[in-house]
Parts: sequence; structure tokens; C-alpha cells
Amino acid sequence: MKKCRITVMRMASYQDLISVYENPMEHACDMKPGQVFIANGWQKPEGMCDSAWESMSSFVMALAHGGENFYDGWMKNPKSAMISCNDGFRPVSFLIEALDEDAE
Repeated sequence: MKKCRITVMRMASYQDLISVYENPMEHACDMKPGQVFIANGWQKPEGMCDSAWESMSSFVMALAHGGENFYDGWMKNPKSAMISCNDGFRPVSFLIEALDEDAE
């Protein structure tokens, strides 16, 4: 089993949807573009948002176990995936990459 690098690539915010549908929130997300997490195999990295992890954990597990080429060539790097969290108001895009380093 391999480690996987998870990089925060982009954060979006849909103010039009927020103003119509969301109850006011003081704080919604702790992620920052460029932030990097290392998953030790299938284990959720410390500091990773639970909701984001739910969206990506199956891809991390597959990549950690040697899976690749999701959806018949979707990604240029077959040992990677671009996944967004499930926040419809403020989605965060994550690049997940299998590393050559073995998980502990």
C-alpha cells in the first residue's frame, strides 16, 4: 500500500446560492489553496475536513492500493484524481496523487 498526497488546488464560493439558501455561518472551511496532506494508505490525514474526506476516501483507497486510470483516461496522470468536496456553496478541489512511498 502507498501513501497519497492530497493538495488543495482551488476554493470556490457561490455567493448567489449562499444568499438564497444557506443559513448564516461564522466559519465554513479551514482549507487553504496549496495546502498539502499526506494520507498514510487509506487513513484520513490529520486536519483533513471530514466532509471532504467522505468525498475522496474511495479514490485515496484505490490509489493507495495501486488503482489507476479512473474512468478510462480521465486524468493525464493515471495515478491521480481531481475530487471536490460535497459543499455545494463552497466546493474545494483536491488533487490526489499516489506516491511511490510505502504507507507505514
